[in-house]
Amino acid sequence: MAGKDIVIMSQEELKRSYIIKKVIERSISQIEASELIGLSERQVRRLVRKVRLGGDIGIMHSSRGKPSNRSFPEELRNKIIDLYKNKYSGFGPTLATEKLSEIDKIKLSAETLRKWLIAEQLPYRNRKKRPHRQWRERKPYFGVMIQVDGSHHFWFEDRGPSCVLMGYIDDATGNIFGRFYSYEGTIPAMDSFKGYIKKYGLPLSIYVDRHSTYKSTANPSIEDELNNTKPLSEFERALKELGVNVIHAHSPQAKGRIERLFNTLQDRLVKEMRLKDINNIEDANKFLEKFLPLYNKKFSIKPKEPQDMHRKISKDLNLDKVLCIKTKRTLRNDFTVAHNRKLYQVKDSIRGKKVIIEERIDGSMFITYKDKNLRYEEIALRSKTVKKVKESKSYAFLHKRIYRPPTDHPWRKFHINPYSKQERNQNKNESELCLVNT
Repeated sequence: MAGKDIVIMSQEELKRSYIIKKVIERSISQIEASELIGLSERQVRRLVRKVRLGGDIGIMHSSRGKPSNRSFPEELRNKIIDLYKNKYSGFGPTLATEKLSEIDKIKLSAETLRKWLIAEQLPYRNRKKRPHRQWRERKPYFGVMIQVDGSHHFWFEDRGPSCVLMGYIDDATGNIFGRFYSYEGTIPAMDSFKGYIKKYGLPLSIYVDRHSTYKSTANPSIEDELNNTKPLSEFERALKELGVNVIHAHSPQAKGRIERLFNTLQDRLVKEMRLKDINNIEDANKFLEKFLPLYNKKFSIKPKEPQDMHRKISKDLNLDKVLCIKTKRTLRNDFTVAHNRKLYQVKDSIRGKKVIIEERIDGSMFITYKDKNLRYEEIALRSKTVKKVKESKSYAFLHKRIYRPPTDHPWRKFHINPYSKQERNQNKNESELCLVNT
């Protein structure tokens, strides 16, 4: 109501008021009025009584303008707003209501909290509109295809350094797995995959992007061209030995399930770790052991088919020997091997010229020949070869002596001009004069 004598009514209420007045004036019957306004005869009689007693205001609902009996007390509303400002700042309405229920034992709907935040002009994260993509049906079995990727993010916000979450999500169920690492590379990928297969088993295939960790960037060698094969990264080589097919995506949208998971975890997981004041990778991995089962229980779905397609790991299989970086090196004549700017002395005598250096996940290193571990030790001080320089002989360079023949030398006898200088000049003038006269 805008005033004591002003009644604000909708068009539907104005229509009802007009028809009810016609009933009171006996212009139409109650049966005809019920058909015109779409109410029962009983409701029409009720409205007639209210209009006769209170006038046009009887058409409106009697609870209009009054607070709801189911509304929250103002004190509780203020308490929730204060908690959001000080404790759950930046949380979305859905996640904030979950935390209020779990931690503060306050239950309310996400829509109610959203309206309160809008009224208080408190910002929160909104969902962006996603572009239209062609829908792909989920895989029918658990373990048929696992999407894998690394998410670089400030997971500890300003409490710690940036790190990478190696995430796994099953295509059929949405079941997730993950671990934190300081970088995204071959060793973190192998270590996280080892943790996954120990928990669930070997999947049939994994879906990854074209990062150099998952796809080799090397050019095919002559041997690859002859065998019609492509060079493999160490991660691809290890999964090939385990019988797991590697599928490479051509765009981030192709593996949208893992991308959407990271979008969710960068909101939920960051705030969960903020509440626990987690600021390092070790504590974050311990927290994931508790967080992931609760997340999977809440958000994973049942697959179309109940069978689990994960394969069990054979007891004879040495995972550490497969999930490692293998490098082929040449064994020198003195049974030494150079690797990563270090020199190693092999103590076992072998006939081969090529050995394999295995860099394990735990940081250890093995030198093998035909799957046999060789004993070795690092040469701490590498002897420097001193080149022998030939001593240069010193030569005395003497000035060239000019040979002057003696006065009695026969050369002087035959080459001495018999004429004097005066006679030579006179003969020269006479020869020039003869040339002019001719």
